[in-house]
Amino acid sequence: MAAQNATHAAPATDPQGTDPQDTDARNADPRDGDGVRDREIRIEQTHLDRVYRRLEEKIHEAEFLMDDAAKRGQVGTPGALAERDAQVFRAGVHLNRLNSEFEDFLFGRIDLLLGKDGERGPDGAYTSVEPADDAVRTDPDGTVRAEIAETLHIGRLGVLDADYAPLVIDWRAPAAAPFYRSTPVAPGRVVRRRVIRSKGRRVLGVEDDLLRPELSATLDGAALPVVGDGALMAALGQARSHTMRDIVASIQAEQDLVIRAPAASVTEVEGGPGTGKTAVALHRAAYLLYQDRRRYAGGILVVSPTPLLVAYTEGVLPSLGEEGQVAIRAVGSLVDGAEATAYDEPAVARIKGSLRMAKLLRRAARGALERQPAGDPAGASRRRRPGAAEGGADQQLSLDGLDPAPEDGGTPQRLRVVAFGRRIELEADELRRIRQTVLGGTAPVNLLRPRARRLLLDALWSRSGAPQRYTDPEMAAEARQAFDEDITSESDFTGFLAAWWPELTPRAVLAAMADEKRLGRWARRVLTPRETRLLARSLKRLGPEGQGPLSVHDVALLDELHTVLGAPARPRRREMDPLDQLTGLEELTTHAERLAGGRRAREERMERLRDEARTDYAHVIVDEAQDLTPMQWRMVGRRGRQATWTVVGDPAQSSWSDPDEAAEARDEALGTRPRRRFTLTVNYRNPAEIAELAARVLALAMPGMVSPRAVRSTGLVPRFVVAEDLGARVREEAARLLAEVDGTVGVVVAMGRREEAREWLAGLGDRVVPLGSLEAKGLEYDATVVVSPAEIADESPAGLRVLYVALTRATQRLTVVSGERDEPDGEGVPDLLRD
Repeated sequence: MAAQNATHAAPATDPQGTDPQDTDARNADPRDGDGVRDREIRIEQTHLDRVYRRLEEKIHEAEFLMDDAAKRGQVGTPGALAERDAQVFRAGVHLNRLNSEFEDFLFGRIDLLLGKDGERGPDGAYTSVEPADDAVRTDPDGTVRAEIAETLHIGRLGVLDADYAPLVIDWRAPAAAPFYRSTPVAPGRVVRRRVIRSKGRRVLGVEDDLLRPELSATLDGAALPVVGDGALMAALGQARSHTMRDIVASIQAEQDLVIRAPAASVTEVEGGPGTGKTAVALHRAAYLLYQDRRRYAGGILVVSPTPLLVAYTEGVLPSLGEEGQVAIRAVGSLVDGAEATAYDEPAVARIKGSLRMAKLLRRAARGALERQPAGDPAGASRRRRPGAAEGGADQQLSLDGLDPAPEDGGTPQRLRVVAFGRRIELEADELRRIRQTVLGGTAPVNLLRPRARRLLLDALWSRSGAPQRYTDPEMAAEARQAFDEDITSESDFTGFLAAWWPELTPRAVLAAMADEKRLGRWARRVLTPRETRLLARSLKRLGPEGQGPLSVHDVALLDELHTVLGAPARPRRREMDPLDQLTGLEELTTHAERLAGGRRAREERMERLRDEARTDYAHVIVDEAQDLTPMQWRMVGRRGRQATWTVVGDPAQSSWSDPDEAAEARDEALGTRPRRRFTLTVNYRNPAEIAELAARVLALAMPGMVSPRAVRSTGLVPRFVVAEDLGARVREEAARLLAEVDGTVGVVVAMGRREEAREWLAGLGDRVVPLGSLEAKGLEYDATVVVSPAEIADESPAGLRVLYVALTRATQRLTVVSGERDEPDGEGVPDLLRD
């Protein structure tokens, strides 16, 4: 960064050292063609490179200490050996910590005003919480000015340079507290809070949060650059109008109420586009976690509607340095081992998202136990004994007196054993009755196999006539025990049981539902015949083993099936050798072996967590909650049974066609916890010119719904163009916007045109982002091209609300391209956007 030590204003000759590359990056000519974001990423990259160089030096130092300690052991005196062990232990711990925290090391930065005193803590940072009286000054023209006096980078581990000045502050240190605790209403010394998103040693992005937007702050004599939403707040806060400054204060007050709301409840936040719902909810999570880390040790789950929004979320709420502390997941990634990559048509999505699927999946899980033989839908095929004639009296093979599963993969229809010198059989009707008895309760299907095994043995024992032959209870008990042991020791019986009551997987059940005839039986009085056909056809992409691509709605069905099926009990790992328990002896280990053992323990713990179908979190954040289907609410609810919640959304942006059904599932997920509701009313993302256009669509989508108030105007009205060649015109407009804005250009099309849009825009660079209408939720771009509003509006019953979302993604410029279905007027304005 511009200053690698605590004091930003230090001269280049300061012994604590300012990297010349930082100065070059900071003083880069703003006309050099790079955007502000690119220059700031380059500056952060320079600092990160310096941090890694210092980390490598510390690793070499730790390795040297370990080598030196090994040499000390050659002295051979008891004192030297004890000193060696102590030094090896300390160096080993330090080396392990450095190596374990080496990746994705840096995630935050705060720029601070001069403090009230000049005292520094042990980490080299100033200890003052409040700014000095003269840190802020007001010019005669009313401009409020301040100089950034201290910059701190926040990371997983504290790092000092060779002169003991802080390169990175440990996130747990008191000096790092303002990164989490400062809010716009109570900023303390913090002017700018920056989140740094990195992967390995590469900085991928930065996002700024301006806590004092009313200041004209300078950094090393130049205006403090701000990236992201913070840049919008800076433009608002530094306006000359007192009215505008009052508006900024109201934005900050609204957001601060949410961030500091009591945690022991559900915090519900509503707000239209551009009101900062997502950022506020994520800062609230960081604030709560830092305020009461013990309470939230169970972890925080952040649920975003799309993978694109996950990338943004990861930038705003970084990992806090503890493995598993914050889990950020798209709805389509909530189930371990499943990742949504396919897309369901709106009609199919409505079926899969409905609460009716819960009933259908319970039926399917039970029905899937009856496996259909290959090529024999009626289940009439039989495995014949070698040499038996077709249609003979005894067509079933009996090995050691047992009837194994048929080779064709179907469910066996007869169980035959030889006991007490006679043949005992259970026919299909009795097997069916036993199955129905076992399934009479509500226990998960896979957990019922022990009960099925017991009832099979009961039926065989009863059919053998043994209960009548043994009148003495003790003799009867012994005979029954011997009977059970004889039967169950045969591999053919276990094979029969595995085939007759197979262990089902969620994917296998979904694959079975692709059979339209079987699905029709299970879906009777749940789905219409047309819905049954649509559902079965959509599931055919999974293939016979169920391993094909999943949609985001399929993932919720898999999670429901995890509950319906249950996970069979697994044998426990042996914790200790019995000999160790008898002797009480423990093997002596080296420090390296103890470290390896700790790693194995951590790996086993993570494996156990992965084996669990769900994880119950301490706090759950649901972003864009209005888009969750009822089945998705059930999935998310399982992960927060004991949690506190932060739920943010906007009914006007909902893409789900039945809000009342979703509200029912949402209430079930949140339970009876008390709720606190907040409304964010100020849109500081969209200029008034864009917000006014979007409001026309909102009036059609949800009559009577009030849009959030846009507080700034750019004078740039939306641009309307009519396309004869849609692809060529969209590419032309995207290229034009690239030349007019420094940042990104989002091109929003109907979901069915996503692949076409990628082809239209190929070669224009990373700043152009093609995306489907349902993928735009929660994202923002400097400029947006919305392609064929009519196509977006007509693609689903919630299409007008989806179009409203698409029109509210731009922070600066908006272009609308009309296609064949848009009926533009003489000025190119499509019918849906006219007054």
